[in-house]
Amino acid sequence: MARGAVANTEAPAYGEGAGAKMPFWARFAYGSGAISTAVKNAAFAYLLLYYNQVMGIPAAIVSTAIAATLIVDALVDPLIGRWSDVTRSRIGRRHPFILGSAIPTALFFILLWFPPDGLTDIQTGIWIFAVASLTRVAVSAYDIPSTAMVPELTRDYAERTKLFSLRFWFGYAGTFAFVALSLSLFFVKTPEHPVGQLNPDGYVKFAFAGGFAMLFSILACGLGTLGQVSRMRQADAPAPVRMSMGGHLREIGAAFRHRSFLAIFAFGVLKFTAIGMASAMAIYFNTYVFDLSAKQVALLALEAVTAATLAAPLAPLFSRRLGKRQTAMWMAILGIVINNIPLALVYFGIFLPSGHPMVVPTLLLVGTIGGGFIAISLINTSSMLADVVEDYAVKSGKHLSGVFFSASSFMQQCSAALGVFAAGLVLTWSAFPEKASPATVTREMELSLLVHYVPTIVLLWLAGCLFLLFYNIDQDRHRANIQKLRALEAEENARQLQDAGVTSTTF
Repeated sequence: MARGAVANTEAPAYGEGAGAKMPFWARFAYGSGAISTAVKNAAFAYLLLYYNQVMGIPAAIVSTAIAATLIVDALVDPLIGRWSDVTRSRIGRRHPFILGSAIPTALFFILLWFPPDGLTDIQTGIWIFAVASLTRVAVSAYDIPSTAMVPELTRDYAERTKLFSLRFWFGYAGTFAFVALSLSLFFVKTPEHPVGQLNPDGYVKFAFAGGFAMLFSILACGLGTLGQVSRMRQADAPAPVRMSMGGHLREIGAAFRHRSFLAIFAFGVLKFTAIGMASAMAIYFNTYVFDLSAKQVALLALEAVTAATLAAPLAPLFSRRLGKRQTAMWMAILGIVINNIPLALVYFGIFLPSGHPMVVPTLLLVGTIGGGFIAISLINTSSMLADVVEDYAVKSGKHLSGVFFSASSFMQQCSAALGVFAAGLVLTWSAFPEKASPATVTREMELSLLVHYVPTIVLLWLAGCLFLLFYNIDQDRHRANIQKLRALEAEENARQLQDAGVTSTTF
C-alpha cells in the first residue's frame, strides 16, 4: 500500500479472509461460470463455418470482421478491469459486473446468428463486426471481474492453481457438452444437407441453446460466490480528489509495463490465437479431411473433458515440481507437437484411411493427451497472472487485479478473433472454396490446407513460449511479496489508528 493512502479497513488483511478455504459449493459455482466463456469460444469457432460454408460469405470477409473486434476489446477491456477495481457497492466490486452481464451476453450472442435478410457480403461483414463486438464486450464484463476475483479469494501460491484447474475443467466440460449436444441433436443431416454441420436449420437451436447456457452459467457463478464477498479484499476508499480519466489511463499504462505481465501477455496473445485457429480449423479437418459425420465429430468433442480431467490434478503437481513458468512452456510445446501428429501423418499419406473404425478412437486419444498438456500450460499461466497482481502491488502500492485480468480476457478473446482471422488466411491461401461438398474436396486441396496450417500453428506456440523466458516470479518471490504486503498493511493500519487517537494493545 502506498504511503499516505487511505487504508481499506473493510477488507480482510493479506492472509486472513483470503487465507481461509472456500466452501465446496462456492468453488463449484465459481468454476461453473467458465461454461459461459467456453460456449462463446466454441460457438465462435463455428462462426466462420456458418457464414462461409452455410451462408456463402467469403472467408476473408468473415475472418476480417471478427478480427476487427479486437480493436474494441483493446479499448474496452482495460477500462472494464479498472472500473471493477475501483467499484464500491454492497455486493463488492466484482459482482455488480458479473450479475449485470448475464442478460446482455445471452441476447447479443443469440442475435449474432440471425443477420437481416438482403445484406450484401460487405454489409454482412459489418453486421458480424457490430454484433460480435457487443457480444465480446458483454462477455468481458463477466470474464474480467470473475477471473480478477482469484487473487482476492485465495493468497496461496498452489491454491490458485487448483482454483484455476477447476475453472478450466468446467470450461472444457462445457465445451464438450455444448458441442456434443449441438452436433447430436441440432445439426441433423437431411436429404438436402447430408452433412449435418452444414444444415442451416441447426444453427437456430444452436444459437438459443448457447445463449441460455451462457446466461445460467454466469448467474450460477455470480450468485454462488456472492457469500464470499465479505472475505474478499474490496476497493480502497475513494481518494479525496476524484481521479480524471487521464489518471486512470496512466495507471492502466503503468500496470501494462510490468515485465512479468508483458511476458504472460505476449504468450497469451499468441497461444490463444493458435487455439482459436485450431478450433476454427478443426471442423474443416474433421469434415473435409477425415470425412467424419456430425455424430463422430460430437464424440471427438469428448476430448475436451478427458483432457481437462487429466490436466486438473496434474497442473498443481507439475507446478510444484517444475515451477509455473517451466510447466507452462514445456507442456505447451509437448501438447502442440502431439496434437498435430495425425495431420502430419495425413500429409505423408500414412494415417488411417477415411472410414476406418479406428480413426475416431485414435483422434480422441491423441487429442486427450495433447489437449491435456496444453490445458496444464493454460492453468499455470492463469495462476502466474494472479501472482503478478501482488508483485505489482509491492512495487506500486496499488492492487489492480481487474486491470491485469482484463489482459486475460483480451487474450482469450483473441481466440475468437485473431484465431478465426488466421484460419481465414489459411483457407484463403489454400484457395479452399465456399459451400464446398466433402465429395468435391480433392487430395490437393487437403494438402494445401495442411501445408499452410501446421507450420503456422507450431510457430505461434513456439514464439509464445519464448516470451515466457522473461517471466521472473517464482514461489519464493511470491511468498516474499505476500509478507511485504502484510507488513505494509499492518503498518498503514497502525498509523491510521494512531492518527485517530487509538492506542494499540499488545497481547
